[in-house]
Amino acid sequence: MKTANKIQQAIYLFIIAAFMCACEDTASNKTSTPNITNMKTDSITGYKNVNGIKMYYEIHGKGMPLVLIHGGGSTIRTTFGRSLPLFALHRQVIAVELQGNGHTSDRNAPYSFEQDAADVAELLKQLGIKQVDFMGFSNGGHTTLQIAMSYPQLTRKIVVASAFTKREGAQPWFWDFMSKASFKDMPQHYKDEFRSINPDPQALQNMHDKSLRRMQQFKGWPDDAIRSIKVPTLIITGDADVAPPEHAIEITHLIHGAKLAVFPGGHGAYLGELVNGKKGSKVPELTVAVVEEFLDTKE
Repeated sequence: MKTANKIQQAIYLFIIAAFMCACEDTASNKTSTPNITNMKTDSITGYKNVNGIKMYYEIHGKGMPLVLIHGGGSTIRTTFGRSLPLFALHRQVIAVELQGNGHTSDRNAPYSFEQDAADVAELLKQLGIKQVDFMGFSNGGHTTLQIAMSYPQLTRKIVVASAFTKREGAQPWFWDFMSKASFKDMPQHYKDEFRSINPDPQALQNMHDKSLRRMQQFKGWPDDAIRSIKVPTLIITGDADVAPPEHAIEITHLIHGAKLAVFPGGHGAYLGELVNGKKGSKVPELTVAVVEEFLDTKE
């Protein structure tokens, strides 16, 4: 089984590498990947009162809605600053910020994926949206899994990026780091982005502490709960991610018909994520192309 997994992993890496080589010449002649600050699509920003918090959202572009859910300790900009404008060229993008993150207010309760899923579902209800595609990165991927389990009627397709379904799914070094982490270990880019939105130092500290506590207490989901997901699913990971590709393959075995894409790089590098993305990399463009092909394919 391990040999088969390695072969499958190698096949996906080969496909992505081949696609990169095929696109290299044309990609090098394009302008640099746009970011969220220079978008030319029609955009709406706003807040909704959702389950006791003031929840921030952005809407860009037109077409079939795609909800983007950022990673832990992050914002729309830090996770999707490079990829969101590309998605918005061909579809309506609804990007959200979760409890206590970015522009969204906090509540007197710990963070949980169940509550995040409920908040996103209620926001979409208030926006009058009945069914959408979801893409979540890292903890946003965990929230996306929870939405697919708790609100299947709301879910058309899901893209789960750099997530894991159980503690054993992540690398041991990750849990060792989490057990010792403190505020000083939080990436400076995340701190700066939060402060640019909310200068209250206590709000930043609270966000960090709740995010850290959620991961320290992470238990994941039973395999049967993951098997209950029936919507078309694409699993994305990096070949040097927090969870190894073998775990991503394991998830595809639990969700019937799930697809897999493995990109080169670490946690979120394939999205151009603010901390781990490589400046000038064309991989985010390839990631968007792979995701859009999955979303646009009729099942």
